[in-house]
Parts: sequence; structure tokens; C-alpha cells
Amino acid sequence: MSALIGHEALETALDWPDLIGQLRDWYRGKAVQAPDRQVLTIEQPDGSEASLLIMPAWVPGESIGVKVVTFFPDNAAKGRPTINAGYLLFDGETGHMQAALDGDTLTARRTAAASALAADLLARKDARDLLIVGTGQLSLAVAAAHCAVRAYTSVSIWGRSGDKAAAIATALGEQGLPARAVDDLETACRAADVISTVTASTRPIIQGDWLKPGSHLDLIGAFKDDMRESDDQAILQAEVFVDLRAGASLAGDLSQPLEAGQITPEHIRADLAELCQGAHPGRSDDSARTVFKSAGMALQDLAAATMASDHTILG
Repeated sequence: MSALIGHEALETALDWPDLIGQLRDWYRGKAVQAPDRQVLTIEQPDGSEASLLIMPAWVPGESIGVKVVTFFPDNAAKGRPTINAGYLLFDGETGHMQAALDGDTLTARRTAAASALAADLLARKDARDLLIVGTGQLSLAVAAAHCAVRAYTSVSIWGRSGDKAAAIATALGEQGLPARAVDDLETACRAADVISTVTASTRPIIQGDWLKPGSHLDLIGAFKDDMRESDDQAILQAEVFVDLRAGASLAGDLSQPLEAGQITPEHIRADLAELCQGAHPGRSDDSARTVFKSAGMALQDLAAATMASDHTILG
């Protein structure tokens, strides 16, 4: 009988240090095969658009998984989650279905863990000031995951809703993290050593002029070509890294300057696998500004789902 792994079980199984380590190990050596994700547009009766994403992956003879994600941006105004997902995990030798997992929690955990893994490889070792931009579903997880790889003395939360930012800061404080809500984004950016953006913005909200030498900018939220979290200057002045070139290059933060001729594909220095495998050393020095753009990878889902299934079923 297949297991049903829900929110609480996933949070227990996918502990931050262990999950970050699992992703690091999979990037170093697992022979994961993953076709390009499909992003389908769904026209709504009111003229708005939603998205359906399909992300399969497998390790031959070991495991097969597929995630289905919906993105309804108008849900934010209705107080509903903008992203919903489900994940199915199969035995790679027999094809038997092993588990159905809460895709929302799985996505949040693996996205935050991949972001923290990249920060561990790219951010300065003495980074102490973390800024989270955005107050959606991922904000809490991203802040907690980043705090597993650096000893932050300040975690600032900024969002368009001050009340939501304060609620996230309170929740992080209950976890023992030094969190506070801030209302001046520019000032917070200028002070931050690491900035992680988790928004659905279609216009740049992070200005390159605000980023100090040695800073690390982690761009998570904008996954479509008409979405954008950073301006051109933030990309042009930085050493840019990605989770996967094919996917990240289609997201607006990179696709728009690429299409405008502001940068070339060579502006991307390395992907996460190359960083984990030691094929690229990461930042060139402590004064360099680094950017990590992620668009999500099916490898991350499969690594997390396998870990959760092993923890839940095998104990």
C-alpha cells in the first residue's frame, strides 16, 4: 500500500541540515534524468491566467517521481495560496507507487534547502545580516533554512504588508531566530550580507545600487519570463550562478537582460552541480557581489521525496 505523507510528516522528515546535505550529495553524484519541465498556461473565465507546471525525474533502477504544480497569482488578493502542488513517488525497479506527498510542503522545503545550499557555497563565511524579501508561503522556510548554514545575528523581513512581515518575524522568533520586520527596503538591502527574494513580482524590486560589495543576492520568486525581482544593474555587476542554466535562463531576471543583449549566456559562471562538485570555486573574492537565480529543478523534488519516503516508511 502506498504511503500518504502530509505536511507534518514532511517537516519532521526533511530536517534542514539533513535535507541540505541530501541535495549536496545528489548534485555531486546521482545520475538523475529530468526532461525540461512543462509550463502550461491556463486561461481563466475572467481573462486572467494561471499556470500548470509538470516536473518529472528519475534515477534508473531506483526511483521515479513527478510533481504537478498550479500557480494562481490572483489568489494572493483573496487570501489563498498562490502555489499548490502534489507529488507522486514510484519504485524505479518495479514501477510500484510508493508514496503520495504534500507537494506544497515538499516544494517549500526543497526550494528553501537549495537556496540555503547555494548561499553556503557562495555567501561570505562571515555573513551575519540576512534579509528576506516577501511574505508568502516560502518566506518562513527560506529564512529558517538559511539560518542552518550561517550564524546570522539579524534576520530582517520585508513585505508590502507590514502585518504579514511582523507575523513571519514573530514565528521565526519563536524558533529562536533573531528576526524582525522592517519597513524600509532600500535601507535593509544596503545593510544586508545576504538577500533572498521570494515574491511574485513582475517588476524589479531590488536595485543593484543598493547591494554592497561582498553581498549575495538569492532570487527565488520570479520563474516566468514576464516576472522580475532584480534590475539589470544587479545582474550586470554580479558573478551570476544558477541552479540549472536551461531553466533559470528562461526566468525574467536573466531572460530579459539576455534578450536585450545586456548579458550573454557566458555571464552565468556555473550551476549548482558544478559548485557542489568543485568544478567551480564560487565567488572570486570577498568583495565580489554574487547572484544565485533558481527556477526549481526536478532533481531537488526527487531527492527530497526519496528522503521523506525513506524516513517515513523505513523509519
